[in-house]
Amino acid sequence: MDGAWENLRAQVLEHLRTLGFEIDRRGNGSQRDILALNLPEAKEKTILRRLHTEARRFILQHHQEWIRSRWSALSSYFAPGSKISPARIRPVLVEVAEAWQADLFRLARLTWSLPYSKGYGRRLRFLILDEGHGSPKGHPFLIGILALQSPPLAFPPRDRRFRYPPGRKTELVNQTMDIQTLGALPPYSDLLGGKLVALAAVSNEVREAYRRRYQGRPTEIEKRILPAHLVALTTTSAFGRSSLYNRLKYKGEPIAISLGYTEGYGAFHLEPLYPLFRRFLETQGVRTRGGYGVGPRIKWQTCVRALERLGLSRSLLRHTLRREAFLFPLIHNLDDYMEGRASEPVDRHLPFTDLADYWRERWLLPRAARVNGWREWEPERLLDLLIV
Repeated sequence: MDGAWENLRAQVLEHLRTLGFEIDRRGNGSQRDILALNLPEAKEKTILRRLHTEARRFILQHHQEWIRSRWSALSSYFAPGSKISPARIRPVLVEVAEAWQADLFRLARLTWSLPYSKGYGRRLRFLILDEGHGSPKGHPFLIGILALQSPPLAFPPRDRRFRYPPGRKTELVNQTMDIQTLGALPPYSDLLGGKLVALAAVSNEVREAYRRRYQGRPTEIEKRILPAHLVALTTTSAFGRSSLYNRLKYKGEPIAISLGYTEGYGAFHLEPLYPLFRRFLETQGVRTRGGYGVGPRIKWQTCVRALERLGLSRSLLRHTLRREAFLFPLIHNLDDYMEGRASEPVDRHLPFTDLADYWRERWLLPRAARVNGWREWEPERLLDLLIV
């Protein structure tokens, strides 16, 4: 290994130490280079935020020109708190279909504390707009955003719940999607707008959008035409236990069901090093794919290959940061359907307008009566989050 890549090896270890991980060199003699990560429990949320902040800053640097070019045209979609009357909020759910909608979604998503990603595989994106309020330009303000993507084929919290029929796991899992982005923008976030977006995820309209998009469409890799049923969603919390999804119900029926916690594996703590890993592998004659398939699996494979060629253990991918996993059933007979006892799904009837009305009475109006800080929000503060 030449000096440049010896430096990369040292850079990996220094990056992990800087984040707060303790590096454990296990074994003796020739096995001395087997490494593992230890993380004091008290540091978990601090390190998660530090990880997200560093990865977000790294990604934002590549979007600066685009942000500056689009802010003036799109900033009026973000509401000042002083212009909002909670009783007049009227949410509508809009699938992203036009270029300006895609740009608005992207700009809003870049304000997140979590790093921006386009998602992978099958994808659906939605805007939740407030038609009860609008800017002087005549368009509604943005309440929140929702994005779905293809689910991971292997997801232990989900897979522990179901006993898939032999040979049908891929078919059945591919009738679910993973929630890649879900949340509200200020000032609506302070009015528990995130609860509204979570309710929107299980709406009839999302299920219908999936059916329209994927009816009769073959899968990318196997070229199979699967049933265009969307029967469930999965997601994980950003920071340990989730206050957004826990106890989230609609008229007494659960919207999100906790599946327990993930096992603490992944590549997101190595995200800033990922371009260097790819360059390193290319110099080693190992192809790193672009385009379709660049999701968690290819990132995982790239990191494993790079670490092993750098003389480091793949156990460095066990970051030990466990996140709560959730299942959003979209049909009444989900367990029977996923386990092969039912041949057809029985859809839950959840119109978005009903969900929005419930959110207004259950969360919005009581919250607005208790707190006032949201009234001081100014959209220009979002730009401060976007410029690095």
